Amino acid sequence: MLRLSALYRYPLKSGKAETLAHIGLDKLGLDGDRRWMLVDEASGRFLTQRAVAQMSQLSALWSASGGLTLSGTGRPTLEVALPGADAELRGVTIWRDTLRVPDAGDEAARWVSDFIGKPTRLVQVPLERARTTAAGYGKDDDQVAFADGFPLLLIGQASLDDLSQRIGRPMEMLRFRPNLVIEGSEAFAEDGWKRIRIGDVELRVVKSCSRCILTTIDPATGERSADRQPLATLETYRKEPDGVMFGQNLVNDGVGRLEIGMPVTILE
Repeated sequence: MLRLSALYRYPLKSGKAETLAHIGLDKLGLDGDRRWMLVDEASGRFLTQRAVAQMSQLSALWSASGGLTLSGTGRPTLEVALPGADAELRGVTIWRDTLRVPDAGDEAARWVSDFIGKPTRLVQVPLERARTTAAGYGKDDDQVAFADGFPLLLIGQASLDDLSQRIGRPMEMLRFRPNLVIEGSEAFAEDGWKRIRIGDVELRVVKSCSRCILTTIDPATGERSADRQPLATLETYRKEPDGVMFGQNLVNDGVGRLEIGMPVTILE
């Protein structure tokens, strides 16, 4: 039987993961997932572990009010409130998208600037300012917060086990930053799924996920693998014209609640 075996949320894009037992979903995916982002103060360009590896060590915990609790080694904890209706809007760029979103204020900016080592701002995206997903995939009204392209990422546990066996050492699931992990399927079975149901929530599988250098960063230490693993091995058997693929991007149809252990049904 297929079942949901792990749930992860990333309140801050490219920050540490939160491991969850249960969570609700809204139109943008898991409640609170990647609703916050760091941007370069001058350009408004988004920052991630691809260029700033120490972001893997930045903890940003979601609060019930929608705010964040920021913490990091050797840094004081900072409570950041959800920006109000009168918050300053800042122009930001994430991949090819440009948008104006609420800025978290100067105190938060000082904290993240000290952590990153250069002038940085913390921003948040409310539902009404969310982006649309990549053209050509899914439906025209599908939306996403600050995730790269789609609200949810799913990986089969057997797919990671297959990769670890090929490499010769276990790989951490969090290198791939999934939201949903499924047990009970064959390796890479998720490549052939089109629609699934978890509990009462239906989800559409819209696109394979292309992987980058971020997967070579150890989520526990923030250090890059000297041997470029697991990307080097993935390139030998998972390379396609659009990139090195591992995991599937999903969009949830409607809202609901997910809980570890829920059965997963393949609808199509």
